[in-house]
Amino acid sequence: MKVLHINQSDIMGGAAIAGYRLHQALLNSGVDSRLFVAETNLDDPRIREIPQKRRTQDLLRNISDPLGLNFVNIVSTFLMPQDPFFQEAEIVNFHNIHRGYFNYLALPQLTKNKPGVFVLHDMWTFTGHCVYSYDCDRWKIGCGQCPYPETYPSINRDNTHVEWRLKQWLYQQSNLSVVSPSRWLIEQVQQSPLLQNLPLHHIPHGIDTEAYQPLDPEMCRAALGIPTHKKVLMFVADLLQDYRKGSDLLLEALSQLPDSLKVDTILLTLGLGSESFWSSCGLASINMGVVRNDRLKSVIYSAADLFVFATRADIFGLVLQESMACGTPMISFKIGGVPDLVRPGITGYLAEPENSQDLCQGIIYLLEDNTLRQQMSQHCRDIALNEYSLDKQAQRYLEVYNKILGIAPKLS
Repeated sequence: MKVLHINQSDIMGGAAIAGYRLHQALLNSGVDSRLFVAETNLDDPRIREIPQKRRTQDLLRNISDPLGLNFVNIVSTFLMPQDPFFQEAEIVNFHNIHRGYFNYLALPQLTKNKPGVFVLHDMWTFTGHCVYSYDCDRWKIGCGQCPYPETYPSINRDNTHVEWRLKQWLYQQSNLSVVSPSRWLIEQVQQSPLLQNLPLHHIPHGIDTEAYQPLDPEMCRAALGIPTHKKVLMFVADLLQDYRKGSDLLLEALSQLPDSLKVDTILLTLGLGSESFWSSCGLASINMGVVRNDRLKSVIYSAADLFVFATRADIFGLVLQESMACGTPMISFKIGGVPDLVRPGITGYLAEPENSQDLCQGIIYLLEDNTLRQQMSQHCRDIALNEYSLDKQAQRYLEVYNKILGIAPKLS
């Protein structure tokens, strides 16, 4: 079987990481898997960069952007069927297609002669422009009168009802099946007039449980220069001050910690940002910067007592999955797909959305109960192995691919 993944990047960004892990899982299962991406970072013959007609597209953008219609200027997408990578594929697996390299108007053409599988990494597929709608439900009725025109991808003019209608028509003309990594997103799709008639499958993202595994905490802390007697909280975001990732909510929560606990605790962060941002909370902090290496990240997760994910909107949470595989208990808000991974009393603590005081109470509760954290650590690892291994992910996707292609399952 030959599968082609179309994505924003090979390894940069959450959707890219999820797509690359699926690519690796399929390769391990004997599938001829390839990546067709806007940005390449790896030197691999199975990965190819999508050619772009940038001059033409820049000119067309002068027309499309003022109209509030993102990405319809990308004419290169219509040329994809001429590429050998595309021609040789039996299934086209679409991932993140809203990063300025892909024209969604081409979906009917791209799926005319070969079926497509759309892996949802956010809500953009069924909204009038945004990737997360927060408290807005207008995507259920056709959008228009958008309350968040500035949210990514921002629009200069509110034509969200036009984009919504375009997507509705396109999906009716396309040969697509939809995959959601979380149960919450399944529920959203089922409420979407755009997608509710397409075949829908629930397949969680997979993770390499060999690369991400529990390591000796004291050795990891020694390697990172962290005092072994301290409690360690961990926070991760590509941009540490990203509003969606809730760094302001975490800062409020940390400020409310008892002084006695602050003295004994260090905040360990991964991502772009300044350590000075956290200075007002009275907690010592160490920023490791941007880390791409899976095994090094495993060392960092293993050094932490508790992973804090203060997100305002997420459909799954790859970093939660990484923390889980390393046996590090988690605390987050009861939002989006987070409860699939953060299971109260089992793998962590769920606070009420936007409630920094509840988040603070959860941090105190877990940091002060060593026995409970140890139990949660074992539950985290067991669940990662039993539910989220790459083998299980590949098996689930192969079942979907075979069904789409009309291949009968092999008898055991």
